Amino acid sequence: MDFALLLFRILIASLMLYHGLTKLLNYETLKNAFPDPVGLGSNVSLILILFAEIGCSILIIAGLLTRLAAIPIIVGMAVAAFVVHAGDPFAAKELALLNLGLFTVLLIAGAGSFSVDHYLFRKNKLFSRK
Repeated sequence: MDFALLLFRILIASLMLYHGLTKLLNYETLKNAFPDPVGLGSNVSLILILFAEIGCSILIIAGLLTRLAAIPIIVGMAVAAFVVHAGDPFAAKELALLNLGLFTVLLIAGAGSFSVDHYLFRKNKLFSRK
């Protein structure tokens, strides 16, 4: 099970990291045109989602603060699915909903034994399953 969690978190976080890096590479184009679903401004919204998709994905790949790192991604995907794409057809929300579900599973399951969390926090049940 721990090996499955390792593969799961590396796979989904790597895909999310790639998704975030494509935004970062197009930052100048996106900073004024990025959706502003919560009224913080396009640039701030873009920076927040870059933090979630890049920064939190790196933490998840390493298995460091995995459950905490999953939360910003979950929030970002929930905003994308239920606010940004609220009136769109299901196909437009599908990727955000899929990611929302996958990272929610990771939030519940944790990083497993093959993680930095396990070695640093194994006695703290918030961060480790054992």
